[in-house]
Amino acid sequence: TVTVCATVTAVAPGSGTPTGTITFTGPGGLNTTVPLNASGTACVTTTVLETGTVTAVYNGDGCFSSSTGTAPVTVNQAASTVSVTIEPNPSVCGETVTVCATVTAVAPGSGTPTGTVTFTGPGGLNETVTLDAGGTACVTTTTLETGTVTAVYNGDGCFSSSTGIAPVTVNQASSTVSVTVDPNPSVCGQTVTVCATVTAVAPGSGTPTGTITFTGPGGLNVTLTLDAGGTACLTTSSLTSGTYSATYNGDSCFAGSTGTAPVTVNPASSTVSVTVEPDPSVCGQTVTVCATVTAVAPGSGTPTGTVTFTGAGLNTTVPLNASGTACVTTNSLTNGTVTAVYNGDGCFSSSTGTAPVTVTQAASTTTVSVNPNPSVCGQTVTVCATVTAVAPGSGTPTGTITFTGAGLNTTVPLNASGTACVT
Repeated sequence: TVTVCATVTAVAPGSGTPTGTITFTGPGGLNTTVPLNASGTACVTTTVLETGTVTAVYNGDGCFSSSTGTAPVTVNQAASTVSVTIEPNPSVCGETVTVCATVTAVAPGSGTPTGTVTFTGPGGLNETVTLDAGGTACVTTTTLETGTVTAVYNGDGCFSSSTGIAPVTVNQASSTVSVTVDPNPSVCGQTVTVCATVTAVAPGSGTPTGTITFTGPGGLNVTLTLDAGGTACLTTSSLTSGTYSATYNGDSCFAGSTGTAPVTVNPASSTVSVTVEPDPSVCGQTVTVCATVTAVAPGSGTPTGTVTFTGAGLNTTVPLNASGTACVTTNSLTNGTVTAVYNGDGCFSSSTGTAPVTVTQAASTTTVSVNPNPSVCGQTVTVCATVTAVAPGSGTPTGTITFTGAGLNTTVPLNASGTACVT
């Protein structure tokens, strides 16, 4: 309580005691008009002053003109205290909880504090609320977690800030996991999306956070973070048939739980493309025949296993490499059609590809030797001819050599080395 007085006096050569009223204004809302007493003084008593300047305006009378006086005033902040209540406490995760803070003056201060209270606490509570006329502020939330709620009164011109705390207990709510697989059934290598959505079980509410671990056949073991809607999705093209599980690992608010879903993955179709290089070729030329096996959409991935090559002189089985290709190199191809049969694996069905093969005659060269040479009439002489392939042809020519001239006219078969001799 502060008393502000103003005394009005005459200025010489005037004299006497002024009458009338004084209007007091000042910080904190002071605005009141008070009559002067017989001594020319007016006083006002208030509890709302704040630091600043008080102004007293004499409003004049029939004898004296108006005038103004001022005085500085210092009002220090009073201390305050905050009490916090939580209802209900304990609660379960997602339950509606009301947190209230009541701010009161600490003696010798008095009055009702104004301004705001900032509530912070576990679960992301961070909200500033204005005090009501009774000095109380409340916030309602469904996101509290176990811990301590803090209410900070931010002060005003009259009261200093203060803090109150209260422990809060929020027990875990139960959860449930639903699993979807799309598409299902699928084919091997097809892109499949597996989603798990975690929801609260009443009386709990809210959206669970944390992670989901997907497990299943083929060694699947992937942990993903739930999105803001409580859902995690895994996109993969490596699923196999079986039952897949999604295990929610829980958080501070929700207990863990597990959901399952059956998955059917059928074999994907495949296709075989065959290449022959070079084609056409010549007899005995080295030729590479390759077969590449690819998945047919919506299947994907690289087929494994073996390819069996037949036709045009081939009959061999070759494993596919990491790129899904098998090759055989040969110099014994003949005219015809090469067939490549992919024998399938656990993921891809078998398929067949073909390619025509053209093999033409290779060029040859013949060298002739006469021994002895020169000779004498009637001497035994051996004449030999050796036939060799001309590159890119290779191998040993077969067939016969016909010797003519110098008294010869005979045909002799080539031996295994491609040579024929006549004596």
